Amino acid sequence: MRLTAFTDYGLRILMRLAGAPDQLFTTDGIAKEFGVSRNHLAKVVQDLGRAGLIRTQRGAGGGFRLAVPPQSILLGEVVRQLEQRQALVECFRNDGGSCSLEPVCRLKSRLATARDAFLAELDRTTIAECVYIPDSASLPTSSVVESTRGYATRTASSKPGRHDSRTHGRR
Repeated sequence: MRLTAFTDYGLRILMRLAGAPDQLFTTDGIAKEFGVSRNHLAKVVQDLGRAGLIRTQRGAGGGFRLAVPPQSILLGEVVRQLEQRQALVECFRNDGGSCSLEPVCRLKSRLATARDAFLAELDRTTIAECVYIPDSASLPTSSVVESTRGYATRTASSKPGRHDSRTHGRR
């Protein structure tokens, strides 16, 4: 089975948030860290918020963090939520698609069984088991993260040994 980039990004976001549950992340920071489109990521964050998986905070000092403990988020649930607009095959669409084999197709039930087995396997794993904590040397220098106490922290430079003057001499 193939997941959309949308779902891939959603899983990555949740894995990253689970690695730093006390921090408030920004869409810009995560987009730079993962090297993906900020606009695409903003749509993913919006869907994760609607699903109740992350809590968003608007305005100055805004961002997002997990809304529930990572050990309660099943991978299968996330995939179902983010892939709900994408049918595995045309005949799985809500409108039934326009497959001419539909009345006598012997493939549909087998694909449904395979999809269900795939999701059942993902339901055996939580986001907590897939936590992503990046090596500080791999983070871009512009990745700003807010802690729940409101202190802004800047990650280490992505070039080992390089001093980032924005950290005021602290690493």
